[in-house]
Amino acid sequence: MGNSKQMYKTGSVVSKDSTKIGYRQMGSGPGIILLHGGVNASQHLMKLGTLLSDDFTVYIPDRRGRGMSGPVGEDYSIEKEDEDLDAMLKKTGAHYVFGTADGALFALHAAIYNPAICKVAAYEPLVFAGQPELDQFRITIQHLDKNMAEGKVAKATVDLTKDSVNFVKPIPDFIMIPLVKLILWMNVKTVKGDDVSYQELIPTLDDELHLVEKTEGTLEDYKNVSARVLLLEGSKTQSLLKESLDALNEVLPHSNLVELKGLNHDSAQDYGKPEPIARELKSFFL
Repeated sequence: MGNSKQMYKTGSVVSKDSTKIGYRQMGSGPGIILLHGGVNASQHLMKLGTLLSDDFTVYIPDRRGRGMSGPVGEDYSIEKEDEDLDAMLKKTGAHYVFGTADGALFALHAAIYNPAICKVAAYEPLVFAGQPELDQFRITIQHLDKNMAEGKVAKATVDLTKDSVNFVKPIPDFIMIPLVKLILWMNVKTVKGDDVSYQELIPTLDDELHLVEKTEGTLEDYKNVSARVLLLEGSKTQSLLKESLDALNEVLPHSNLVELKGLNHDSAQDYGKPEPIARELKSFFL
């Protein structure tokens, strides 16, 4: 879970609704904010942050509901994510934002309304734009709703894995669930410092996926993004995300879409392969 040996300092801002947003900071140079995706926290972008830290002052917030930040709150919305990022931009003076997965969606959405954002790089955001695969994605959300309502974190993890990894699907739940429970327990025992356990992170995905679901019918809104946008995708990612990126690239006024060979949806994280992404970001932001 993250790499506590990497040097960073911490800080915090207060969002519009008084929610605290904690962040990690490293490096020097122009400011850049990195937004993580769903079942992740700031700890999972430390390798990418370190790769950028020679050229940028890097800020990696724990998005609300995680780690150093306050709770999601009862009236959670994409506008709350906009407000959290706005608080970070005002505190840091940064004008560059990178996001991955849901973090990429929130970075782009904030740029519709926030002129402080001059450049955005978005790695595989999902916007509901009529893709054929959306029905299956809605079923995934329904499974997660049910499991979270029943407090079944291990079962939720198994179902999410089976929905996204084909070779796991034939393995029976009576084998998978005890194994996942053991992994989650071991993870809780080993998490240190500012890092967050997966046991705590998994429930945050439920609220977040409902925000993604609400992007249906909003594609035209992204015509109002004045910032320059770099859209990034891995060659190994699923068609659902590729179609989302193609749709965004059609409507964004100032965008470029780049495919990175050999990468998948997890590549920006510490457990992925962030080096090619860092190279693209340096070329775009510098």
